[in-house]
Amino acid sequence: MNTVALSGGLGAQARARDFGANDFATGVGSGSQQAQPRPDTAVPAGVPAAVPAGNPAGRIHSAHMRSSFLVVARTRLLLLMGCFALVAVIALLRVGYLGFVGSAPAQPSLTEALLPPRGEITDRNGTPLARNFPAYALWFNPEAMGDDGAPLVKPPAEVAAKLKAIFPDLNVARTIRVLSSKRGGYILPRILPEDANKVMNLGEIALEVPREFDRHYPQGALGAHVLGFVRENDAGKTQGAFGMEQVLDEQLASADLRGEPVPISIDLRVQGALEDELGKGMLATDAKGAAGIVLDVDTGEVLAMASLPSFDPNLSDAHSSPNIYNRVTNGVYELGSTFKPITIAAAIDGGVVRNLRKEWSASNVEIAGRKIRDLHPKGATLNVPESLVYSSNTVTARVADELGEEAMRKVMLDLQMNQRPQIELQAKGRPIWPQELPNGKWSRITNMTVSYGHGIAVTPLHLANAYAAMVNGGIWRPATLRKIEAGKAPKGKRVFKASTSSRMRQMLRMIAMYGTGRSADAPGYRVGGKTGSAEKAGRGGYRQTSLITTFAAAFPMDRPRYVVVTLLDEPRGTVAASGARTAAFNAAPIVKELVPRIGPMLGVRPDANRDVDISDLRYLVEGRR
Repeated sequence: MNTVALSGGLGAQARARDFGANDFATGVGSGSQQAQPRPDTAVPAGVPAAVPAGNPAGRIHSAHMRSSFLVVARTRLLLLMGCFALVAVIALLRVGYLGFVGSAPAQPSLTEALLPPRGEITDRNGTPLARNFPAYALWFNPEAMGDDGAPLVKPPAEVAAKLKAIFPDLNVARTIRVLSSKRGGYILPRILPEDANKVMNLGEIALEVPREFDRHYPQGALGAHVLGFVRENDAGKTQGAFGMEQVLDEQLASADLRGEPVPISIDLRVQGALEDELGKGMLATDAKGAAGIVLDVDTGEVLAMASLPSFDPNLSDAHSSPNIYNRVTNGVYELGSTFKPITIAAAIDGGVVRNLRKEWSASNVEIAGRKIRDLHPKGATLNVPESLVYSSNTVTARVADELGEEAMRKVMLDLQMNQRPQIELQAKGRPIWPQELPNGKWSRITNMTVSYGHGIAVTPLHLANAYAAMVNGGIWRPATLRKIEAGKAPKGKRVFKASTSSRMRQMLRMIAMYGTGRSADAPGYRVGGKTGSAEKAGRGGYRQTSLITTFAAAFPMDRPRYVVVTLLDEPRGTVAASGARTAAFNAAPIVKELVPRIGPMLGVRPDANRDVDISDLRYLVEGRR
């Protein structure tokens, strides 16, 4: 064998292998160029060319395909990552927008979901007066099936008959009309839970028993004029429509506040006693109506307020009741002789009455063609304590005349007698203020008649506020139905001197001991007060057969804490009233029965060994008439 040829062949084969490897690398690197023979690898002449082993052209093509797939995969991955990044950026921008500009959809908290839609009202001691209770209604929903077919499986008449078996008082004819209509509606506004289960067992999808909330007043008609009632507004939501329900509406409906009961100033025990005694007095005298109030003299809190006849706020037609009228805050009346102590207090403050022993003429007063006289004359002259004890119109008129209309008018203005009463309720009557002269002053006769409670008409609440100021040291404060925490009573405004208030406590007590107020003197409770009887005004003048009788009182007079005002509208002279129609025989006895009931509840116990000191005035009245 030719060794040269052999070596040439082996070298050629080696070069061929080198050539294939280099071209593979070039193919991978270029990806598209065809392999070219290298100049330095030319086969010598005479030596046969060797074929590269392993088909290098096929491997180059496979490498090219893999490279293409890898590029496509990388491109898709980059696109997918870009999409995810874009979504993340959009989400972050949305979160930022909601955080700084918008707001997330409101989701009720668990606490809010568990609370009733309206808060609770309680009396000052925490006894519930108004609260929400879950209830069920029977509702017909013609769209319950969700198609154009009949809403009921069975005929309306048959369904109505089955409902009649569950609800015996059901109006079948009306129910058939509701079930036959294409509009939804209540079949029964309220049903019991066990009856709701029976309705569900009928298998009629269109008969729904939605769970709702009822505003319930556990005490019924008690305190109705104070509490008021609720009604549904145009949006179907419950809102306060009268009384404290209306006053406290925003607080009771607030999601943040309705979880806490709202106490008001009323004491339910005192309220019950007041309404009971007023009802008895009204019945005993066959009166047209009655009103009363119990007021804390130091804070202005109303512990009880009643107007009879009353109404039941639980009834759906409470808003149309003829008894919704509140005589305490809305009714204005001439309150007669209850104004006489106010006149005497103004005269003592003004220096007109300095010597209580001074005798004043009790003869008739003739002025401007009119005659002022006493109903039961007690002599030619009377001192000031006697004028109050025996309720003298003539002496009071002369005292007011000497005081002057300007000073008298100022006291009435200080007592807010020219304004609607200051209290939270919306039903507040405007006083009938006496006619004034062109210069803004009262005439002389107006000043005299106002002194004994004629020619001016105010509410019983006005009178209660005035008496509170007269006995508490001389400070006038507005009445309130909100509970006031200890030590946070309003400062008030001074109307009378403290010394004047002290004198008035003595004389008011003497009226209950010796005068027209004796029928109100509850043993041991040191009651003081003044009666008032006035004819009601009508067309053409006063109606002599129609009276408003009032008794304004305070107790205990050695340290007054509460004012009580009772009023009867057109009482009759019944046997129970000894045939008389004046306040001493009807309004005053109500106070005598009421005070022993409410005194212990309010921390005032009877004590026969205590009383206001009247030793320096007693001799001016005792044994003189």
